[in-house]
Amino acid sequence: MSSSPVYIGVDVSKFTLAVAGPGLRLEYPNTPQGHAAILKALPHGAHVVMEATGDYQREFALALHRTTIKVSVVNPRHVRDFAKAMGELAKTDKIDAAMISRYAASKAPDPDPLPSIVQLRLAEMVSRRAQLVEARIMETNRLEHHSTPVVRKQAQKTIKFFKQQIAEIEKLIKKEIDSDETLKKNFERLCQVDGVGLIVAATLLADMPELGKLSRSEAAALAGVAPHACDSGQFKGTRRIYGGRAAPRSVLYMAALTAARKNPILMAF
Repeated sequence: MSSSPVYIGVDVSKFTLAVAGPGLRLEYPNTPQGHAAILKALPHGAHVVMEATGDYQREFALALHRTTIKVSVVNPRHVRDFAKAMGELAKTDKIDAAMISRYAASKAPDPDPLPSIVQLRLAEMVSRRAQLVEARIMETNRLEHHSTPVVRKQAQKTIKFFKQQIAEIEKLIKKEIDSDETLKKNFERLCQVDGVGLIVAATLLADMPELGKLSRSEAAALAGVAPHACDSGQFKGTRRIYGGRAAPRSVLYMAALTAARKNPILMAF
């Protein structure tokens, strides 16, 4: 019989990692040396759980993946709501780490699969494209307020540069997808849907690698597009979508607008 997992909560910040679990209340630097020290301190059967905090947890999660230690990256909002339900209103790194450990013991999250090198590169490229698009939009919005010719010309050059960078990263994204047979196959399947093109498909492949292993309902909930019930007694509330992963939800919204004009089934719906 396999022993029960020992859930270890880790609160991640830019510079430190607060670790909490049975018999553990420690803090380490968020560096390769700190990661190695944590790996040595973890008990047998450890299952490390941490919140998604942008890129700050990525290297530590990869260090765990390279060993036999299980790791799960969970939604910070779920942990915070759990803490409030437990009556814990204070918030420090050590308290958060302990609460993540309690949350994991209660919810028993599935361990995350080991991402491939191609998957990691694709995710970074998709993230980079989103940053460039955001920067281009910000610069475009500022352009209309520039009245001095030299300032307008400089802003226009910046916008042109961002457009070139976006076009370049999109070519690299497609090349990365084509380099992996599984990604390429899934990409082609996604693009069979009207309204789904390179960016939508690439974002789903990068930010929802679980696709293909989930039911339709699970996939919809993960993307934040599953309508949630809001009923009580005789009251039947309006179903609304919320939560889920931000990037897939955003691109799916734009794809839905296109599909409503081109896909005859969704048009009627």
